[in-house]
Amino acid sequence: MSTLVPLPVVVPLLGAALTLLLAGKPRLQRAISVLCLSGTLTVAVLLLVQAYRYGPVVVAVGAWPAPVGIVLVADQLAALMLVVSSAVTLCVLLYSIGQGRSETSESSPVSIFHPTYLVLTAGVTNAFLAGDLFNLFVGFEILLAASFVLITLGGTETRIRTGSTYVVVSILSSMIFLTSVGLVYAATGTLNLAQLAQRLDDLPDGVRLALELMLLLAFAIKAAVFPLSAWLPDSYPTAPAPVTAVFAGLLTKVGVYAIIRTETLLFPGGRADVLLMVVAGLTMVIGILGAVAQSDLKRLFSFTLVSHIGYMIFGVALSTAAGLSGAIFYVVHHITIQTTLFLVAGLVEERAGSTDLRRIGGLARVAPLLGVLFFVPAMNLAGVPPFSGFLGKLGLLQAGVAAGGPLPGLLVAAGTLTSLLTLYVASRVWNIAFWRAPRLATSEPAVRLPKLMVGATVALVALGLALTVLAGPLFDVTADAAADLRLRTPYVRAVLPGGVP
Repeated sequence: MSTLVPLPVVVPLLGAALTLLLAGKPRLQRAISVLCLSGTLTVAVLLLVQAYRYGPVVVAVGAWPAPVGIVLVADQLAALMLVVSSAVTLCVLLYSIGQGRSETSESSPVSIFHPTYLVLTAGVTNAFLAGDLFNLFVGFEILLAASFVLITLGGTETRIRTGSTYVVVSILSSMIFLTSVGLVYAATGTLNLAQLAQRLDDLPDGVRLALELMLLLAFAIKAAVFPLSAWLPDSYPTAPAPVTAVFAGLLTKVGVYAIIRTETLLFPGGRADVLLMVVAGLTMVIGILGAVAQSDLKRLFSFTLVSHIGYMIFGVALSTAAGLSGAIFYVVHHITIQTTLFLVAGLVEERAGSTDLRRIGGLARVAPLLGVLFFVPAMNLAGVPPFSGFLGKLGLLQAGVAAGGPLPGLLVAAGTLTSLLTLYVASRVWNIAFWRAPRLATSEPAVRLPKLMVGATVALVALGLALTVLAGPLFDVTADAAADLRLRTPYVRAVLPGGVP
């Protein structure tokens, strides 16, 4: 099974090369892209089954063994992230194909879209599988380089302006990350994660804490954790709908994944837990208050994206098995649901010509299916029983109560308040955009929504419902992954079977 590990990285890269060569043949581009992402999803499922049954699957790139060579590691956490990210990227690709057929504006995918999108996918999968800090950095840079192209797709003035902010912030976080990598190597003589898990414990506490905070700063910018999240609501809404959706679903979660990986494998012991709890609470509350104040659907969803990152950081900060399991479950849930909502926003814009809540209304009457496609994931995001959002939040809040203490208690209160305000925001959007009398934008002659766009959105809504139906088995996987992360030994022994110090 180790031969499968590089495929989620290699297949999209090969597909990107082929689609670039076939720039003048859009049908072949689409077919190759769909085939590559379908294959990636299949491989990801196989790796998850293998990792769950038998432990981490490791491959040494170029036959150079760890810690000298580069290793790719598919443990339960990485494999689970691969499965959900592959499913989401495939659905968003199908959505973009449908949009491309229906549009002739600057937002339609052009020849460069497919190769760039596949490169972005390769960067995400490489980051999940990376077995050393520098390869993790490479994964971030691959996905960021592709995202720079996608976020400015079409070259409009607004996209160039907001894309410039995104580029500057991304380069800043990458510089901090690269500096951290250099400092870690200077202090330990290695960048292999398994070997670092052994060597970092021998460093003086002050040095170890400084390295931890440097890495957290870099990852917090990428994950859009408050107060380092101001760039996101201004950058994401201007991009084409499929680009915004995949950015919202995946890019910030790669940052969260990096925080989970480093805090459990490299820096156990909870030295930064108080800091993480404080920023988690602020991220939840301030993010959702920002959403309450918005009148544009895309900006509103961007603020809910920031807000719900706080739930994941909350679970990590608890430093308990239950908290970590809840955080992993919530990452899977949020990737699916937040991506779905941005796709729905794209459908609203397609049907009504705008995402400004002041200009649209009556969508439930003129497009009832669109109303259902919004209502289900919106209630899921708000945590209404019995959806997966409720189950994920319940798991995190129970973990907070079990941890005890005033700060976890405050975070439980902040999480509850955020959930209620999310429900308020979702209800407000429903009442304004879907329930009230039609406005000018929606009273115009009906625009037929492309079947492929609707079908891809339906598939993601169904995936969100599947997370609810399969919540029991999924919690088993996340609990097992959390236990392995806290033990550290399954990962270290898989990468370094000889026990290299």
